[in-house]
Amino acid sequence: MKRLLFFGVLLIITSCATEKPNFSPLSTSFYSETKGSDSDRGNKNNIEINVKENVNASEISNLIATFPQFKNTALNTEITTLKYSLQNYLYAIDASNVSGKNRALKDFEKSYKKIQKLRQHLNKDDDEVLNRYLVRLKTNISVIEDSIKN
Repeated sequence: MKRLLFFGVLLIITSCATEKPNFSPLSTSFYSETKGSDSDRGNKNNIEINVKENVNASEISNLIATFPQFKNTALNTEITTLKYSLQNYLYAIDASNVSGKNRALKDFEKSYKKIQKLRQHLNKDDDEVLNRYLVRLKTNISVIEDSIKN
């Protein structure tokens, strides 16, 4: 009986100590790439934000990974476009690519507007779920943009 209890406690301790899987669409090798020379960092058009350690960027990555599927095919297609533009946005920020970031934001805004039109055809529950995701995405992008401008 003592042996069974010992192995049970050991199992609990080892399962709590293991690292959780990373479901972020940004791979870990993506972060280890070089970000440019030190002379580039003095440029005022450089983006001074660490995407890997930014809570808002992590939240965007998690939202991209967990975005629900809906019965409306056109809506799902536009959501895929929205997620793609968000990934490009995070990549551009991490690479300090200001023009790429701005292009990705414009693409995000286009998709966002199309999704707003398409969501009129959803039932109430699906509309609420979609609205929660969209609000969280816009909030996190706003916080990131505010931190970049300062």
